Amino acid sequence: MIRVAVVDDEALVRSGLELILNSADDIEVVATATGFEAVGKIRDTHPAVVLLDIRMPDVDGLTVLSTLHALPETPVVAMLTTFDADEYILAALRSGAAGFLLKDTEPDQLTQSVRTLAAGGVVLSPKASLTLLNARSDLAGDSVLLLERLTDRERDVLMFLAEGLSNASVGVRLHLSTGTVKDHVSAILTKLGVGTRVQAALVAQRAGLLRDRNGPGDAG
Repeated sequence: MIRVAVVDDEALVRSGLELILNSADDIEVVATATGFEAVGKIRDTHPAVVLLDIRMPDVDGLTVLSTLHALPETPVVAMLTTFDADEYILAALRSGAAGFLLKDTEPDQLTQSVRTLAAGGVVLSPKASLTLLNARSDLAGDSVLLLERLTDRERDVLMFLAEGLSNASVGVRLHLSTGTVKDHVSAILTKLGVGTRVQAALVAQRAGLLRDRNGPGDAG
């Protein structure tokens, strides 16, 4: 079972997401909380995935995200947002958010996104990608030049990474072991000068890597 915590200041949103997620056979919501309650409940229940509202009146999502990253066991965190404040989204990205989801995401897509997050993948809704790609950010720099630092095999890995695949799924696509993919991901993050898979995915998108892909290369 994938253990999930939902953090939002609105009780209706919390109960709605809990109902949707608990309807899946492989997902269990182990905690729901406001921003003020979040860290304590997450510390007590040990969820693998946290869906965290980015803007809350008591304790905002960025503060919660920062605190969670200081815990001995850090869960995967995806931000819930309505995209009315780009600066909050960019700040969450810099703080290590693993994805961004709209609160009105379709139920099937929401449950699949949780599975992807639990497997180590990246979740960026189309609107999230557009917001981030259009925003002024120093995270990606000159994306095309950054990609020139990568080997052909690393570019292959990055393309699948940008599509949200986990290390294991990338390994299946490229006939590589999960450990080898993990090593490639580490090298990609270092060469691109980013700290998370989401940031690497944005570099790929900004450079048009997904639009240009005809298939994985053979070099490595």
